[in-house]
Amino acid sequence: MRSLINITDLTLDEIDELIVTANDIIANPAKYSEKCRGKKLATLFFEPSTRTRLSFEAAMYELGGNVIGFSEASSSSSAKGESVSDTVRTVSCYADIIAMRHPKEGAPLVASMKASVPVINAGDGGHNHPTQTLADLLTISREKGKIGDMTVGFCGDLKFGRTVHSLIVALSRYENIRLVLISPDELRIPEYMKTDVIKKNNMPYAETNDLDEVMSSLDILYMTRVQRERFFNEADYIRLKDSYILTPEKLLTAKSGLSVMHPLPRVNEISTAVDEDPRACYFKQVMNGKFIRMALILKLLEEAAK
Repeated sequence: MRSLINITDLTLDEIDELIVTANDIIANPAKYSEKCRGKKLATLFFEPSTRTRLSFEAAMYELGGNVIGFSEASSSSSAKGESVSDTVRTVSCYADIIAMRHPKEGAPLVASMKASVPVINAGDGGHNHPTQTLADLLTISREKGKIGDMTVGFCGDLKFGRTVHSLIVALSRYENIRLVLISPDELRIPEYMKTDVIKKNNMPYAETNDLDEVMSSLDILYMTRVQRERFFNEADYIRLKDSYILTPEKLLTAKSGLSVMHPLPRVNEISTAVDEDPRACYFKQVMNGKFIRMALILKLLEEAAK
């Protein structure tokens, strides 16, 4: 039985296969509308989410399946002190596959070791968010026609941003990816990411706190919000939350083929005036997230049935 906890659980060939399936779903939705009839997805969300949870639910419904689960820890037995292990063992009796989000790093891994059905990590603390990474890779592939030979700028909270960490890990496996890491000093990418991923894979990279000076070099700009829920100190959050705000004026020096991405939710780090710019791709990411999750659910259920 196969789960997805980290993006590296998938080979590059498997990621390519998921992208092919997702593109086929986009082109031929009726072909997939009954693929999961009789199957149930359990969404176990111990942390708030809009896009990821609803994306999983929409994905399963569009495959003809059903959904059970909860959207916050307080509405589950974890509020009574039940362990993650006992929760997933119980839910495994009711569902064919589980999507789980948890504020503690490593919780979905523990769940996957105890569950009798596939577990998909839908985000664990500041650690991993592999299905967002798959949505990002599908978006890059559809926008650029390939993944590779490009300069990718990550801007904002690079310290706590699990979407940033997961995507950099994924991109480290592709050819000729150059990274530009744009953040306040306090929110720089962790040293372990630089040592274990970027340097280990010989990825060219630069660090800066000035978005304007690097804008013209970027093929992709991946904006992130400064996450209030990751801060212990409210004063630090308030001081850093408006470090970078993308406006149409800031895009004047950008390439005409730039793709602006954001995992959402957005607070105010991208002006709504940017939404009408053809280079804005973040709502395409949302749609792509549903399609890639459909492809992933199909793959894991098919493998579990073997």
